Amino acid sequence: MPWILGGLAVVVIIILVANIHIVPQAHAYVVTYLGAYRTTWKTGLHMTIPFFEKVHKKVNMMEQVVDFPPQPVITKDNVRMQIDTVVFYQITDCKLYTYGVTNPIFAIENLTATTLRNIIGDLDLDNTLTSRDIINTKMRAILDEATDMWGIKVNRVELKNIMPPKEIQDAMEKQMKAERERREAILRAEGEKNSAILVAEGRKQSMILEAEAEKQSAILRAEAAKEKKIREAEGEAEAITKVQQAIAQGISMINEAKPGDGYIAIKGLDTLAKVGDGQATKLIIPSELQSLAGLVTSAAEISKFGAEQASKK
Repeated sequence: MPWILGGLAVVVIIILVANIHIVPQAHAYVVTYLGAYRTTWKTGLHMTIPFFEKVHKKVNMMEQVVDFPPQPVITKDNVRMQIDTVVFYQITDCKLYTYGVTNPIFAIENLTATTLRNIIGDLDLDNTLTSRDIINTKMRAILDEATDMWGIKVNRVELKNIMPPKEIQDAMEKQMKAERERREAILRAEGEKNSAILVAEGRKQSMILEAEAEKQSAILRAEAAKEKKIREAEGEAEAITKVQQAIAQGISMINEAKPGDGYIAIKGLDTLAKVGDGQATKLIIPSELQSLAGLVTSAAEISKFGAEQASKK
């Protein structure tokens, strides 16, 4: 009997332990009672009623990413291409997620393919290639509204790859190559143009600087010549002034000395001699100097006569 009771106790403990559940962070458990939905457990420690309650589904509440394989689509201008999408979603209602649709991910994939075909069908190839943001926004809005009844919120949809047919890819590559070559030619021409403009501008500036330098040089030369003439004129004027001052001082000294008539006569003869040395053919001699000259001539004759007599003896 003790063994039976001990065995029953062990069984009961095992059953109780088996019905203890710990829900981790960012997860939720959907619990049923006799096969019907009963409640949703959040993070923490929980326990089911043995044989009556059961954890039906464990749900991840974090944002999840699903990458769908490429889907064939046809554009408005009848170009067939392959587009694969990436969907970012999050479960917001565990009951709807569990009982709203059989396979939620498969349902989202089919809904994504259908929505993508409808949107691309209204666009031509060029708009499809250049309107990714618009397509992503439209798809997210449509998928988010459609998945609300499944307890799913679509946060973002991205077109991962857009793959046109091989011949169109080749044509696009050739077009892109031609566009690159065109831009390169434009940039090269623009560079050559800018270079020519810079060279011309440099020459212009050089000529302007040379002309300005020549102008400044001419101004400086003129200023130097002007300064030279001014200094020469000032020197001559100063020399004349000093000569006149010397003459005035001489006259003043003579006047102060009160020279006699003999000195004045001798100075007059000196002046007359200097005048006689010139080129003039006529000399006007003052009367005072004429009498003095006669006296000098008489003295010279007497001296000459005395010399002749002495030579005869």
